[in-house]
Amino acid sequence: LPGLHILAIAFALEVSVGKTNTVMALNNSNVLLPCIFTTCMGFQDLVFTWYFNSTELLTPHPAPLQIYQGKIKNKATEPTPISHNPRVEFVGSTTKKENNISIVLNGVEFSDAGKYTCHVKNPKEKNAQHNATIFLTVVHKMVETDNTVTLIIVGVVGGLIGLLILFMLIKRVVLFIIK
Repeated sequence: LPGLHILAIAFALEVSVGKTNTVMALNNSNVLLPCIFTTCMGFQDLVFTWYFNSTELLTPHPAPLQIYQGKIKNKATEPTPISHNPRVEFVGSTTKKENNISIVLNGVEFSDAGKYTCHVKNPKEKNAQHNATIFLTVVHKMVETDNTVTLIIVGVVGGLIGLLILFMLIKRVVLFIIK
């Protein structure tokens, strides 16, 4: 059936940013924006692009800003950059097990907060395209989680185990004395 063939091609290319689609970064730090792609049919001259869509509401529809674009000839070769922002560094690899097209954003600023889209186009799959989005939040400082409750629980459980051991020792001593 021709319809089924089109459906199979549509689902052959997958792009993923991992389990969570939100990343928190400390102002002035470097942050990893993860992205991997999978394809059932292999790839030839595949092009991947990272876009940044500003979340600022200055204009009704801000045009996506291209921050990195690379091309991969085939599975035996590593990606070559076509264009990239000087602050963006490619850290992925496509000759290993996973097709990793992750980037690192260096010297993160508050204005970098927003939506990042990892887009892949595969000519070998009749130019099949797919993308995944990750949201970046930039903060002044990382907030540590309050461990008070955890420490109380650990203390109570530790105390109970200690009492149990003490009780066992007393029982042994008592039984020894009785004998």
